[in-house]
Amino acid sequence: MLHWTKMKKDELERQYSPSRWSHRMSADDVIKAHVKALKEGTERARGLAQTLLNVPYGEGDGEKLDVYIPSTSSLDVNLVIYLHGGYWQFLSKEESGFMAVPLVDKGVVVVAVDYDIAPKGNMDLMVSQVRRSVVSVVQQYSHISGLYLCGHSAGAHLAAMVLSTDWSQYSITPQIKGAFLVSGIYDLLPILSTFVNEPLKMTEEVAVRNSPSKLVPQLKLSSSSCHIIVAVAENDSPEFRKQSEEYYKTLQAPGLNVTMEDVPNTDHFSIIEQLVDGEYHLTKLLLKMMGKS
Repeated sequence: MLHWTKMKKDELERQYSPSRWSHRMSADDVIKAHVKALKEGTERARGLAQTLLNVPYGEGDGEKLDVYIPSTSSLDVNLVIYLHGGYWQFLSKEESGFMAVPLVDKGVVVVAVDYDIAPKGNMDLMVSQVRRSVVSVVQQYSHISGLYLCGHSAGAHLAAMVLSTDWSQYSITPQIKGAFLVSGIYDLLPILSTFVNEPLKMTEEVAVRNSPSKLVPQLKLSSSSCHIIVAVAENDSPEFRKQSEEYYKTLQAPGLNVTMEDVPNTDHFSIIEQLVDGEYHLTKLLLKMMGKS
């Protein structure tokens, strides 16, 4: 495949338009179905779990999170923080509680985080917000036995940025046991010249300092004990698949605890939508990682 720097603009845009690669339905329909599936899953989760909604983690009005709490009264709980996708410009925590459906049954707390999407927020702000949200969760839930991260697409990028944080600038150092990075983007340079960057308005400098692929030495310092799973959909675009494969190799080289999961019969959207199902491969993998299988 052509290196992205050699691609014509329209081909690069096609590679970074995940909805155009689904084999299930048209581009417009797959996005509509995605939002519907996530919303319905989140509504189901709100019916099943005890919830704390709109909990502030910072001063900003967009700095809120939702907590989905199992009915078990166990003191040591596993907790998963979910960072939503939507190309840093769509979606919110209101569509982000779906994975609590199978997880609260197993005594796992799920936290869905909001951050200021573009054009209101820029990349530096979003990265700072998700880092602060993790610190806030750890401070509020002192009885977490295992802290896990899960992010999809832009959210996988943000989760990888959390793993690459220099925590010396924060009041605490979160001990993240495991991270699920699902169909993410880890090098932001290829999207600079695409439609994705129109509301983000990233310069090359901003893209470089917010690219997890360039921050592996910091990740090794901060998150060496974290088990990282880089998951990609069979029907993600070749460029999206390459993003995951290359990031996986970059993490593997210095001997980090990283696993690659190529999930068959999924596209960029179904790979995360199916986390609403306890029998789904990635749900089982997440539970196994927590010792809950």
